[in-house]
This record gives sequence, structure tokens and C-alpha cells, in this order.
Amino acid sequence: MVRLDKIVTKAGDKGKTRLATGEEVPKHSARVDAYGAVDETNAALGVARLHTGAHVALDAILLRIQNDLFDLGADLATPERDKPLGFEALRIQEGQVERLEREIDEINARLAPLTSFILPAGSPAATHLHFARTVARRAERAIARLMDEPGERVSPAAFKYMNRLSDLLFVAARAANDEGQADVLWRPGATRDTP
Repeated sequence: MVRLDKIVTKAGDKGKTRLATGEEVPKHSARVDAYGAVDETNAALGVARLHTGAHVALDAILLRIQNDLFDLGADLATPERDKPLGFEALRIQEGQVERLEREIDEINARLAPLTSFILPAGSPAATHLHFARTVARRAERAIARLMDEPGERVSPAAFKYMNRLSDLLFVAARAANDEGQADVLWRPGATRDTP
């Protein structure tokens, strides 16, 4: 159980923070950037969920994903090291990735066929889910940068989870747009000659 008694600690006033392992790193490190971007994704989902209440099954999926994203943040905040940690690190599991894949397929099966790229628009729920999707893609890029850092390791399931999440948010946005019927289609070049 996590217990937070003191919120203002002043420990980060010099631009450093501590990972779950206790090691001190700069707040601008690739690892902190990665789990910070995951936190932003979670917040964007919280805003989207203000508009998904009418979509009960979808909202339940998003709530579970918000919890998964805290797990992912904990995973990223606890780097894999060669020496024992002294505790069991919380890691994203393949089962969490597989569940996202099943949900993507289930949601997508109900959607109108896609005949064009779509604009991030439509209902408030769809628009916020599209925004959350773009934030998730940024988090995915931040994790990829972390993976390229010398000496850094990220569990394969953690990276796959972020990759699948943006796919799920795409189909979720379409589901929130009347199962894709209210999607706003991109019309290539249609506005070039508009005054």
C-alpha cells in the first residue's frame, strides 16, 4: 500500500529526483521523461472519461487502462539492473498487452469500415480520445528514446503496451463517434483552393 503523508518535500528543488530504486537522476533524464509522458497520457484519459459515461463498457476499459498506466509508470520508474533490487518490481505483463489486443479487435469489429483517414473531431468523447491517442504516441516515442540510451533497459511488454494503447484509443474514438458513423473524414487537398 502506498502512503503519502507529505506532499511538499523540496527534494527536487535542485533539478533531481529519485527513481523507485532510490537512485538520484536529473528530472530531464530520458527515464523521467518516459514515465512523465505516461502520466500525461493518464491525465488525458481522465479528461476523455469526463465525456465517456454514456459509453459504459468503453468507460470501464478506460478506467482499467488508467490503472495499467500507473503500473507502467512504476515499471519505468524502476529500472532493470544487474544487481538485485531488494524488492519485487511491478512490471507490465504480456497478459495486459494481450487484453488490449483483444479489446481493439472487439471494438473494431463493431465499427463502420474506414474509407479515409479521419480527423481528430466529432463528439466530445471522440475528440478527447483522439487527443489522448496523440499523447500516448508521444509517450511511446519517449520510451523508445529511453530504450536507445546506453545502459538502459525497458521490458518488452512495457513498450508493446504503449504501442497497443494508441491503437486502442483510435478505435475507441471511432466507437465514441457513433461506431464510426460520425467520423469526420479527411478529404485530401479539398481545402487548397478555399479563399
